[in-house]
Amino acid sequence: MTAPSSLPFTESEDANRLLATDPLALLIGMLLDQQFPMERAFLSPHLLRERLGGDLDAAAISATDEDELVEVFRGPPALHRFPGSMAKRTRALCEALVADYDGEAAAVWTTATDGDELRKRLERLPGFGKAKARVFVGIVGKRLGAGPPGWEEAAADWPSIADVDDFEKIYELREQKRAMKAAKKAKS
Repeated sequence: MTAPSSLPFTESEDANRLLATDPLALLIGMLLDQQFPMERAFLSPHLLRERLGGDLDAAAISATDEDELVEVFRGPPALHRFPGSMAKRTRALCEALVADYDGEAAAVWTTATDGDELRKRLERLPGFGKAKARVFVGIVGKRLGAGPPGWEEAAADWPSIADVDDFEKIYELREQKRAMKAAKKAKS
């Protein structure tokens, strides 16, 4: 599979191209995909790039004054429902990428020997828990075609953004998630 030129996670073609071509943008979008609409979370790296006035760079973001980055996240429009805490998490993510991967976001998956190692690497990143790591393994394998051997077993086995190959599927995914939450709540 050749690398895609676009990932249809937002209504903005520019943002979708950035997600497909900039691994840091994709990681930041995934980081922001919590308690916030998916399509807005994945649009935020594009807005962040515009506000910072250049390419997204893990070293530059990690060196940005925390208060300054919080203001960038506040907007308007805000890059997340919780701009302060997510600006700090984004900075922490970039710090980890600089410390562990020389600032190269793609190295998280391109140097992983197998899917399990990739999942563990993602779980160690700030803002990535077990479920988010498994979803991102799916994105790397299904959408980027760059999953290491065994990525299928390490990926999420439930419907996720990794299954979105057309923007309209965002709405279907949202309904599936609501139904799953309702079923889980009914069991309790």
